[in-house]
Amino acid sequence: MKLRSRFKAGLASAVMGLALVSAGSPARADTWPSKPVRIVVPFAVAGTTDLVTRVLAAELATLWNVPVVVENRAGAGGNIGAEVVARAAPDGYTLLMGTVATHGINVSLYNKMAFDPVKDFEPVSLVASTPSVLAVNPALPVNSVQQFVAYLKARPGQLYFGSPGNGSSHHLAGELFNSMAGTKMVHVPYRGTAAAITDTISGQIHVIIDTLPSSMSFVKTGKLKVLAVTSTQRDPALPDLPTVAEAGVPGYEVGSWYGLLLPAGTPPAIVKKVSEDVAKIVHSPAIHAKLQAQGATPVGSTPAQFTAHIRKEIDKWSVVVKSSGAKVD
Repeated sequence: MKLRSRFKAGLASAVMGLALVSAGSPARADTWPSKPVRIVVPFAVAGTTDLVTRVLAAELATLWNVPVVVENRAGAGGNIGAEVVARAAPDGYTLLMGTVATHGINVSLYNKMAFDPVKDFEPVSLVASTPSVLAVNPALPVNSVQQFVAYLKARPGQLYFGSPGNGSSHHLAGELFNSMAGTKMVHVPYRGTAAAITDTISGQIHVIIDTLPSSMSFVKTGKLKVLAVTSTQRDPALPDLPTVAEAGVPGYEVGSWYGLLLPAGTPPAIVKKVSEDVAKIVHSPAIHAKLQAQGATPVGSTPAQFTAHIRKEIDKWSVVVKSSGAKVD
């Protein structure tokens, strides 16, 4: 009898232990999400990454029936926010809106990185892509890329272009333009895109190569004079605007993209669910139209497709960074 009692007691203890382990185990897709979800934007408020994220977050909150909070953690070309997510618990409740900077450029640009853009993340979905526009202060006496290049060459080192920070895609876009057009614009880093746009409009600086969604309203109101788009093809939102390549700098092409990532080790079922939900949202007619109206092209890829895209971008930008000579300590 004593042996049987001990066996029952041991069995009860084991069952209780399994219950405790189960309670502390990572979230499952069938119960996730059961509390607020955080999406970290590694750049300042009002930039394109922020705009795209907020459109998506509002729809995810409705679909998941939990708050989806957007948290801006700007700095170090996106690395600060990316590191926050890389170090977060892999339970599905902290995501990153990664970009061409955090998961394409920075690994080649920065001498030291506190995270690995491939090993420390689970790619979820490429959400959207955008071209950039070459825009100048309206008072600048140029109306085409050819006139702009000639104006710059006559004034080496006298004109300034802004970006949301050293090593940002905006920064490299300007350096690439200098390299390919044979010009010498001077880079001025800001803490966010909004400040750089404001100073371009006021004339404190002269030029910005900015993503179309964040500059669209200023282009439409004439506060910025836009000369060209940086994509390989004209953009449907501005069909009369030439590309930089066709307007005077052959071969020039720069684009930005935005994709959700989770910390490495997040359960595959949660990664799959988020990816499918994102695709459902960005391909819905209303959100598709809303993103396109802002100058963004909806994508909604699978995790495997996004993983391949990141690896391709890292290889591509390593060549651009090397040829431009840009480096950040």
